[in-house]
Amino acid sequence: MAVSSGKIAGIILAAGSGIRMGKTKQLLPFKNKPLLSHVVENARQSNLYETVVVLGHRADEIKKTVDFSGTKTIINSEYLKGQSTSLIKGLENISPVCDAAMFLLGDQPLITPSTLYMIIQAFITSKSPITIPYYNNMRGNPVIIAKSLFHELKLLSGDTGPRILFKKFQKSILKVKISDNVILIDVDTKADYEKLISK
Repeated sequence: MAVSSGKIAGIILAAGSGIRMGKTKQLLPFKNKPLLSHVVENARQSNLYETVVVLGHRADEIKKTVDFSGTKTIINSEYLKGQSTSLIKGLENISPVCDAAMFLLGDQPLITPSTLYMIIQAFITSKSPITIPYYNNMRGNPVIIAKSLFHELKLLSGDTGPRILFKKFQKSILKVKISDNVILIDVDTKADYEKLISK
C-alpha cells in the first residue's frame, strides 16, 4: 500500500481509568504539567496531519485541566469495555483524507516530536501497511496503521489494540529502529510513575 499524500492522523488513547495506578494518570504531575499534556503537545508539534484525543474516565475534569487546542477531543462513553472501543471511536473521527492513523498512548510523555517524525517518515516512504518502532529488538509505541487495514481494526473488541493485527500481517510490518528507549516507557503503575519523575 503506497501512501499518496502522507496525511496521517494521530489518535491519542487517553480514556482509561488507570486501575493499576489507582489514580487518574492522565492528570499526574510531570514537569509542571499533567502527564497527558506532554503527549498532546508532542503530537501537536509533530508533522501529523491532525490529532484526535479520545477521553473517557473523568473526561470533564481532564478537559478543564489539559490544553487541547489544535486537537479534536472526543468522549468514549464505553471506555470500560476496553481499549478497542477508544481505538474505533478515534478512527470514526479522523478526516477521510487521512492515509493512516498513528496510535499514541496517553501515558507516554517522553516521546518527542522528532521521534514521531522519524516513525511517520518511515511509513510515508515505505509500502508497509503497519509501521512499528523498535528499540533493541523490543517493540514499542506509537504504531501506524494504514487506511487499508482500518476495517480490520474496527472488528476489534474488548481490551485489545492494534497489536492483535501484528501476527496476522507480520510479513507486512515495517520495523523502525529507534535509538532511544522512550518508545518502551509508559506509566501503568505507581512504580512506573516514580521511575518517570526521577528522570
